Amino acid sequence: MPLLFDNAAQVVTCAGPPRARRGNEMGGLEVLTGAAVVTEGDRIVAVGPRDTVRAAHPGAAVVDCGGRVLMPGLVDSHTHGIFGKPRHEEQELRAAGVGYMEIAKRGGGIHSSVRDLRARSEDDLFALALPRLRRLAAHGTTTVEVKSGYGLTPDDEIKSLRVIRRLQQALPLRLVPTFLGAHEIPVEYRAAPRTREEYIALIVEDMLPRVAAEGLAAFADIFCEPGVYTTDEARVILGAARRHGLQLKLHADELETAGAAELAAELGAVSADHLAAVSEGGIKALAAGQTVATLLPGTMLFLGRPRQAPARTLIDAGAAVALATDFNPGTSPTVNFPLVLTLAVSQLRLRVSEAVLAATVNGAAALGLAAETGQVAPGYSADLALFDIEDVRELPYWYGDQRCHATWVRGVPAHGA
Repeated sequence: MPLLFDNAAQVVTCAGPPRARRGNEMGGLEVLTGAAVVTEGDRIVAVGPRDTVRAAHPGAAVVDCGGRVLMPGLVDSHTHGIFGKPRHEEQELRAAGVGYMEIAKRGGGIHSSVRDLRARSEDDLFALALPRLRRLAAHGTTTVEVKSGYGLTPDDEIKSLRVIRRLQQALPLRLVPTFLGAHEIPVEYRAAPRTREEYIALIVEDMLPRVAAEGLAAFADIFCEPGVYTTDEARVILGAARRHGLQLKLHADELETAGAAELAAELGAVSADHLAAVSEGGIKALAAGQTVATLLPGTMLFLGRPRQAPARTLIDAGAAVALATDFNPGTSPTVNFPLVLTLAVSQLRLRVSEAVLAATVNGAAALGLAAETGQVAPGYSADLALFDIEDVRELPYWYGDQRCHATWVRGVPAHGA
């Protein structure tokens, strides 16, 4: 039966071309009053003036929005949701002045999560991830990219990706799986007799063929950063991933400038993520290409870093900017996407319209889904979020608050409702 969403204070459509918005386009946010939305099955079929829409769909079941704001479900295009224990002890170390790379050298950071995940079963990881993703949905997120990357062996990476597949079947959320076997060089490949070159060969010759054969991932990602993977190594791994039919993403220039943004643009990666240390050349490359610049302000906040990604410079240069949580156990343990919008406005100096489009349309574009989700427009997936606010500008205003009243994914209730 069709559903008619009525009595919203505002309908924020984000309507426009089915692609990432760039530069000045990110200031154009369509906000309707006196409007209604109709969904049928998994699609939006009508958006327009309340009286006109109601008259055209007399048999639709009415969903009373109660004077709240109806908008596209948020699209979180960068998360690390498959992990075991939290890494709360590292927060205290950082407060004492111990740096990110030093923590890693001491066996913490990603390596700590790797040891923990390797000891866990697939069932255990599934049981841990399920409520975490439900909490993401409870904050208005309807599409979530989920990475592997805490296994770093063929079997453990496959185990992680199989958990994501099970979660897709268990939750109404839209999940997008990403293979991140190149998240780090495992400890056992950092000294003789094993070498980092052997681990890269393991990714290229073993992991990627297995991931592709089972259809376990849509994307391949790599942490391209001094001290982790070089741009030359990234070129090899991502080239192999593309040959296996995977789309490309990069953790790019997070802590130090490495030319990763330029590489992402050169390779036509769907997104380059982090970018707190992006160079002027990287900004120009992203502005000139089609790669979405995905910014993760929650990470820099949690790490206590004084420098955020240059969001205004990217937008003013004409780049397409997205936002995401970077939900992970070590450097951004938040499921609160609206909090990221708060940081986007207060720390990155985005306008509310830019932040909303970065979290919807451009987040979808960062997953190759700009023609499928991220807009309240006829033909798009019925992925909706209803927030307990009267004006969309309140979404980043009530920082840290849980204001999501309900969500629907492909027309099916995912939270509340």
